[in-house]
Amino acid sequence: MTQARRRRIVVAMTGATGAILGIKVLIALRRLNIETHLVLSKWAEATIKYETDYHPSNVRALADHVHNINDMAAPVSSGSFHTDGMIVVPCSMKTLAAIHSGFCDDLISRTADVMLKERRRLVLVARETPLSEIHLRNMLEVTRAGSIIFPPVPAYYIKAGGVEDLVDQSVGRMLDLFGLDTEGFERWNGWEK
Repeated sequence: MTQARRRRIVVAMTGATGAILGIKVLIALRRLNIETHLVLSKWAEATIKYETDYHPSNVRALADHVHNINDMAAPVSSGSFHTDGMIVVPCSMKTLAAIHSGFCDDLISRTADVMLKERRRLVLVARETPLSEIHLRNMLEVTRAGSIIFPPVPAYYIKAGGVEDLVDQSVGRMLDLFGLDTEGFERWNGWEK
C-alpha cells in the first residue's frame, strides 16, 4: 500500500509591496504541514529587506524546497511534477503581464503557465493601486484562463487591532482557496446582536 503524499503548493514572491503576506503564507503552510516550493524574485528579496524584519535567508528557511528564479529546469517548471496549485504573493503587475501573455522568461511565470495549462489552482495576490485599464484587462484574461485574482483587501468587519490582524485575515482567505483552514482569523458570522 502506498502512502499518501503531502499536499504540495508552490509559493512565489515578486517585488510588489506586501512581502509580509508571502511570509505569513509560508508560515501558515508550514503549520498545516503542506510541502512548499518557494521561488523568490530578485526584487522580492529587496522588498523583504525593506518592508520586514526578515532576511531573504529566513524566508527561504520557511520553505521545504527553494528554487532559483532562473532555473527553468526546476521540478515546478513541468506539468509532470504534481502540485496542488500555486500562489503568487505578492504579485506584481509585471508578473501578471508575463502570465497573461505566456511570456515565460523566469521560473515564476513558467510555473504559473504550467498551473494554467494543467488546470491547477493559481492564485495571484495582485498588489497595485489604482489599477489601469491594462492591469484590469490582464486580470480579466488570466481569470478567464483559470486563475483567481485575490487583491488583499482588508476586511473591516473584523475590527482589526492592527495590521497583523488584517494580514492574518487575508492569508486565511487566500488559503481557503486551496481548501485549507488556518483557523487563524475571524470569519463573518452575520451581524452581532
